[in-house]
Amino acid sequence: NREELSMLALVLDTLRRSLLTCKASEEEVASMDIGWPTNVRHVTHVTFDRFNGFLGLPVEFEIEIPRRVPSASASVFGVSPESMQCSYDSKGNSVPTILLLMQERLYSQGGLKAEGIFRINAENSHEEIVREQLNRGIVPHDIDLHCLAGLIKAWFRELPKGVLDTLTPEQVMQCHNEEQCVELVKLLPPTQAALLDWALNLMADVAQEEASNKMNSRNIAMVFAPNMTQMADPLTALMHAVQVMNILKTLIVRTLRDRQEAV
Repeated sequence: NREELSMLALVLDTLRRSLLTCKASEEEVASMDIGWPTNVRHVTHVTFDRFNGFLGLPVEFEIEIPRRVPSASASVFGVSPESMQCSYDSKGNSVPTILLLMQERLYSQGGLKAEGIFRINAENSHEEIVREQLNRGIVPHDIDLHCLAGLIKAWFRELPKGVLDTLTPEQVMQCHNEEQCVELVKLLPPTQAALLDWALNLMADVAQEEASNKMNSRNIAMVFAPNMTQMADPLTALMHAVQVMNILKTLIVRTLRDRQEAV
């Protein structure tokens, strides 16, 4: 009986101490004086996307935050688009995310107004360094604009199969007007059609800044054409590239006209 009474006394004492502690904590909270925030500044807005990770991070944190590997292989160049991490562009095209990252950096650094953009080549040594960073999904901030433009062309040129290579040479060579060009594009598989539409809008954006960059629809189509198809025979490849250039030019002009009409 004595043991039971001692245990009961211990429990009651513990309970009394708990109640006193809770009461003291409540009094402390009630006495806290929370003032109005001062000197508050909105620095940045960061969101989390379950496909692409953190969006809107300050530059100093970008490299430290783990990100999805942009490709299933060790490189983002020379691999199938289907094996790469993809995102939607403003037109609803599903294209490799690395293309969108390069495009965003090109635009934000004034690349559309750089004279000879996509025509002037950068130093190969600088390009190799940037390739290594792109393979990790990082587009460096100090990148040369002509190097960046050249790598966008290289991405298309080094595809296992050119964007237009699902079409036969006969289908391409028999395309002579805008209506035929539009119908030709409809024959492309979804992946190639999305890549072509993304590239056409990029080229149209360049052509719109012709006054600054000296690159009209024909010039930008000329430098992109050899990267959109692959052929072993040099003579056939040359003839094919000229026809592809004409097709691209026609579609760029059509894209620009559609934009004007929409405005």
